[in-house]
Amino acid sequence: MTNQKKADAALVMVTVFWGASYVMSDYALNFLHPFTLCAIRFLIAFALAYPVFYRKMRPVSRHTLRYAFLIGSLLTGVYAFTNFGILHTSLTNVGFIVALPVIFTPLINFFFRKIRPARKMILVLILATTGMAMMTLNERFVPALGDLLCLVAALCYAGDIVVTEIAVQSGRVNALQLGVFVLGTVAGLMTLLSLFFGERAEVIDPDVWLVVFLLAVFSTGFAFIAQSVAQQYTSSTHVGLIFTLEPVFAAGAAYWIVGEILQPRAYFGAVLMLIAVLWAEIDLTGWVQRRKHRMTPEASPETERDEAG
Repeated sequence: MTNQKKADAALVMVTVFWGASYVMSDYALNFLHPFTLCAIRFLIAFALAYPVFYRKMRPVSRHTLRYAFLIGSLLTGVYAFTNFGILHTSLTNVGFIVALPVIFTPLINFFFRKIRPARKMILVLILATTGMAMMTLNERFVPALGDLLCLVAALCYAGDIVVTEIAVQSGRVNALQLGVFVLGTVAGLMTLLSLFFGERAEVIDPDVWLVVFLLAVFSTGFAFIAQSVAQQYTSSTHVGLIFTLEPVFAAGAAYWIVGEILQPRAYFGAVLMLIAVLWAEIDLTGWVQRRKHRMTPEASPETERDEAG
């Protein structure tokens, strides 16, 4: 198996863990405050990751620490709004709305970095907005509070992706150190939020702690580190396409584990959103041009053999 295939397989596992994490978080939130759950989750992940990569954590540059704090702050917003959103909407909605950064990222790049998106992004945004409306609006055409919170989480995550790209491309940031210190930043900020705004946890059953531990190890520590390492061996297109599977896994987990069933129009809206996300990542024009180039007589092996004869 090539390094790229191993990387793609690792990223598929990451999306599986992220998709299942919504169901596990929903269960844990019955016993823990959202800030407390995130604080414990990231503290465990950082406590496990730092010793493993201790020898590679020094020396660390100020640029790495600055970007780690900025990205960690955005990621704190992602998990805070997502966890509160889980409390006020369906798990399927959470999975699909939180997957919207693949669409928001080009918009942020356009407004703040003057990077013009492809023309297809206008149609992609219309398709995604239509799908999200069908999933989230009720009979009175009012979105649920949880849907709005998850939308803010998606915007924070889009900002996280853009800033991470800037940091890694700067040449002054160590990607591995960045990933580990981001975990530490989120752990610290969530701990502060938990102390000031969280509620004191009562005696928690061992099953809850098992769920939290699984979230910390697989959906947090492994996921972020695997993503950083895997992106060295696969293309950003592969990463984007693989991550579009997250809402599918989230919807599947919600159906099979907790029996969550939505209205038919909501599932149709989910399909529209998935098409929009895939369309945003797939370069159909480039694929058609490359295929046409391979089909031209100049590029065909038969023509070359005839000319040689």
